[in-house]
Amino acid sequence: MKFLHTMIRVTDVEASLDFFINKLGLIETNRYDVPAGKFTLIFLATEQGAPEIELTHNWDSDEVYDAGRNFGHLAFEVDDIYATCQHLMDNGVVINRPPRCGHMAFVKSPDGISIELLQKGDALPVQEPWQSMENIGSW
Repeated sequence: MKFLHTMIRVTDVEASLDFFINKLGLIETNRYDVPAGKFTLIFLATEQGAPEIELTHNWDSDEVYDAGRNFGHLAFEVDDIYATCQHLMDNGVVINRPPRCGHMAFVKSPDGISIELLQKGDALPVQEPWQSMENIGSW
């Protein structure tokens, strides 16, 4: 068995792509527009061949997508948790749970999907301003 992808429904394709590609650093690996079904599927990954996130956009839907408690979050390993969080903040992303411990942080996509960021290897030494930052909202 091989894990292929996780699907997320999105309301604003451009905002979602800006977040996942421009801010988080994923790449678009494939895209399918299905006019008969009135939807678009966009596949993103950390690199070609890696497990993917499938963004599903239903063209004419005004449905509000509420995340249930049965879905927790997506997780990505990063080379430098502090640099990643600073890059995201510099690009307007709220750090919901700052990396106070040098190991873990949480942000949210434009559609409210929680994204966990985990430091590769051992935690980095604790440092400011991260150590003093408070949680914002939920994750």
